[in-house]
Amino acid sequence: MKSLHEGTLNPKHCCKTDSSSPIRVLGSDCSEPGSSDTKNSKTSLWSGFFLSPFSIFETHSESKGCGKKGFSGRSNGWTQAVKRVMNGGSMRRLQERLLGNKTGISSSTSDIWLLGVCYKISQEGSSSSDPASCDGEAAFVEDFSSRILLTYRKGFDAIGNSKYTSDVNWGCMLRSSQMLVAQALIVHQLGRSWRKSSHKPLDKEYMEILHLFGDSEASAFSIHNLLQAGNGYDLAAGSWVGPYAMCRTWESLARCEREAMELEHQSFPMAIYVVSGDEDGERGGAPVVCIEDASKLCFEFSKGQANWTPILLLVPLVLGLDKVNPRYIPLLGTTFTFPQSLGILGGRSGASTYIVGVQDEEAFYLDPHEVQLVVDVKGDNLEADTSSYHSNILRRVPLDSIDPSLAIGFYCKDKDDFDEFCNRASKLADLSKGAPLFTVTQGRNISKASGNYEMSSDGGQIQQDGCSDVMPGHDAEDCTQEDDWQFL
Repeated sequence: MKSLHEGTLNPKHCCKTDSSSPIRVLGSDCSEPGSSDTKNSKTSLWSGFFLSPFSIFETHSESKGCGKKGFSGRSNGWTQAVKRVMNGGSMRRLQERLLGNKTGISSSTSDIWLLGVCYKISQEGSSSSDPASCDGEAAFVEDFSSRILLTYRKGFDAIGNSKYTSDVNWGCMLRSSQMLVAQALIVHQLGRSWRKSSHKPLDKEYMEILHLFGDSEASAFSIHNLLQAGNGYDLAAGSWVGPYAMCRTWESLARCEREAMELEHQSFPMAIYVVSGDEDGERGGAPVVCIEDASKLCFEFSKGQANWTPILLLVPLVLGLDKVNPRYIPLLGTTFTFPQSLGILGGRSGASTYIVGVQDEEAFYLDPHEVQLVVDVKGDNLEADTSSYHSNILRRVPLDSIDPSLAIGFYCKDKDDFDEFCNRASKLADLSKGAPLFTVTQGRNISKASGNYEMSSDGGQIQQDGCSDVMPGHDAEDCTQEDDWQFL
């Protein structure tokens, strides 16, 4: 197994951070709500226009065998034709443009942070006379295109007892979560500096990781096995799922594998910690990273053989009602400066993506919504064509337009790495002006006291006294309402 720090990052184009340096909140001069309200209302309108037909088509295709031939058959043919147009490249580009999504690197000269690595970008791009800036853009593209892309697939074996042989139009959250976990495995096995080779043979560890995410029950982290592990969280083929349920599903899947196999034979070589607030995250409190809980999880994962193991932290959040509260946007951007960063599960409502980087207040993301044929990738096939698992198309979206229900991921390879993460998270919480994304505490007896924040004028952070069940971004009068955000 290769070390996390194997390989080096070019100092010409990468900014380096260390745990002793102060945490600076990215874009801290955040604009107040105003004109963005109009922009978000337009976004919601267009988003509904494009997303609703997909669900209609999917429902129709599942029930097409129930009707009589004749008009229903012609109708089905018409809907399939329209569906092909909606899934086509031209319609996709139109959709991205209307929703505010863009491609390529902007004209900004600000640094780009990609999963804990900083890249210097020049305004002139490749024509710049500054070699460091030119190298920065090229290095960023190489890094971005080396991240594993997992998209809709069609043509795989039916999922469980269902008739679904494709996850088109409903599996985007599952695919996004697979990408985040794949990134954790890449960092664990190959190191953050690993880049996909253009030459054969390919890395054996890389191929083994891709095989884990194949589209069959034989692959440990396939959609098939995720849906089975998520039965208790209402996961089902053909249905959308929210970030909280997705995080808990991964926790359940890892637990089942740990119980079924010996430690050395497990496909998932790290503990999973779903960071939550009071009442186990079901109804509120700012999420709290409890050091004692993390230590206990590592000890249990190793089956008592070690006090600490590699650990994956998943932090599900709700940062507003219809949109992300503006006060959280700089904090979200700053999490990408953490060396432990695994990015964000987020995107539009009902259209999840895997957000991997930021520049100013725009996010770069990998999009699972491209439909591709199923590929049988074997772990020992080092000559395989893996081009469908990567993309060099740089898609970006304003952070203030993503859905407020999201989840952040972090990977810590050992205790020292976890301690550095906690140090950075604590500094970020101190700079949050009373409304942190999450906090850090040593033990559970302290966590309740750490959650007492004052109500802000814009409803960003909720006072916990007398209303301990309110998530960040919710109003106090919502205390009496049922919080089912985790299943959205």
